[in-house]
Amino acid sequence: MNAQSFTEEEVETLRKGATGAGLLVAVSDKGFFDTFKEAGALAKHLASARGSSQSPLVKQVAEGRGTGFGLTASPGEIESETLQALRSSAQLVETKAPDELESYRSFVLDIAKSVSSAAGGGDEAEAATIEKIRSALGQNGGA
Repeated sequence: MNAQSFTEEEVETLRKGATGAGLLVAVSDKGFFDTFKEAGALAKHLASARGSSQSPLVKQVAEGRGTGFGLTASPGEIESETLQALRSSAQLVETKAPDELESYRSFVLDIAKSVSSAAGGGDEAEAATIEKIRSALGQNGGA
């Protein structure tokens, strides 16, 4: 993958999908203190990917800052914008860097799963949210 393959705007879409997946899982469970633990898990996962991912695309996405969401974004906005960003991202990566598609999908799903497990494991709402994320990425079934 050539880092030049993606415009800054495209990388922002990829980042919004990835960070949005973590946020979406966090807001699907209404536990106030759990959200802090889950936000910490999201930050740790991104930091880890910056240093250890073998995927140039994942590193590029993880190196950015911000989530693409404002401080006042509602759970509904986070859901609709994240799922749209993930659908766009999957199509974009499949077109521009198909060899990176599985790495991007795994990165996003790993974020969602680590956020879900950060506060003692996911509940039904979080599991359903992870399935929505998986579907938006064009990946059906477990994994």
